[in-house]
Amino acid sequence: MRKYTYLLNLFVFGLVSASAQDLNARVQILSPKIQITNKRAIDELEITMRDFLNNRKWSTDNYKTQERIDCSFILNITSWDGSSNFKAEAQIQSSRPIYGSTYGSTILNLSDKDFNFSYFEGQPLEFSDQIFMNNLSAILAYYAYTIIGLDYDSFSKLGGTPYYIKARNIVDNAQNTPFAGWKAFDDLRNRYWLIENLNNKSYTPVREILYEYHRNGLDLMAENSLKARKQILSLLPDFQKIEKQKQGSMLNQMFFTAKATELINVIEQANPQEKLKAFSILSEIDPANIGKYEMLKN
Repeated sequence: MRKYTYLLNLFVFGLVSASAQDLNARVQILSPKIQITNKRAIDELEITMRDFLNNRKWSTDNYKTQERIDCSFILNITSWDGSSNFKAEAQIQSSRPIYGSTYGSTILNLSDKDFNFSYFEGQPLEFSDQIFMNNLSAILAYYAYTIIGLDYDSFSKLGGTPYYIKARNIVDNAQNTPFAGWKAFDDLRNRYWLIENLNNKSYTPVREILYEYHRNGLDLMAENSLKARKQILSLLPDFQKIEKQKQGSMLNQMFFTAKATELINVIEQANPQEKLKAFSILSEIDPANIGKYEMLKN
C-alpha cells in the first residue's frame, strides 16, 4: 500500500476508504467556437471523461481518498461536426502535496494540440492495455499513466517506471491509427516524444532530479528552508549538464514549464550571489522563461 505517512498532519478525516481510485481528476470542456445550440453531447462528454479517469483503477496500489493525485484536463473544442467528430486542444496539469504545507506543487503542465477524437452521445468509453480501441480513451489512459508515473517519480527514485511502460504500450498500439500525436514524425513535442524521453535511460538523470527536487527539496522546506533551498540550487548545474547533452528535449521543457514560477519563489529568498548564479544557469537552460527569471537579478 502506498504510504505517505508525512501527509498525516495535512489531512484530518474520519473513516476513509482504503481502496479509493488513483486520480482526483477535474474535467472542463470549453466550446466558444461551436455554434450548435444543443450542446448536450458535450456536457455528457465532460461527465464521461471525468468518470473514466476517476472510476478506473490505474495502479496496482491502494490509495486513500486523501492520497489521490490531483489533476485537471481542460479541453477547448475547436471543431465539431455536430455528430461524433471532434477536434480539440487540451491543457493537462497534475500536482502533488508538499509536506508540512497546504501547497500543491505542479509536476505536469502540458498543452496537447492534437486532442482529436470521435465520440457520440451515450457512448461508453472502452479501453484495453492490449489493443487500440478509440482515440479518446487511449489519450486519457496515456495521460493517466504518465501522471501517476510522474507522481511516483517524485516520491521514490524512478518509481514511475512501470507506468511509463504502460503509457509507451499505448503509444505503440496507436502507431497504425490516423490520429496525430502518437508518432515520432508528427511533431518534435507530442505524446510520442514525452513518453520516449521518460522511458529513455539517457534521461534518467532528469527523473532523479525530479525526486531530489521534491523529496529532499520542497518536502524539507517547512522543516529547514535554508537546507531545502540549497538542495534545490545544487540541482541547477546538474540540469545544465543534461541540457548541454540533450538540447531542447521535451522532458527538460516539461520540467521548467511546470516549475519556473515555483523556482523563482524558492530562489528569491537566497542571497544575491546565489540568485545571480541561478539566473545565469536558468536563463541558459530555460530561455523560454527568461522574462520571469529577470526578477532574480534584483
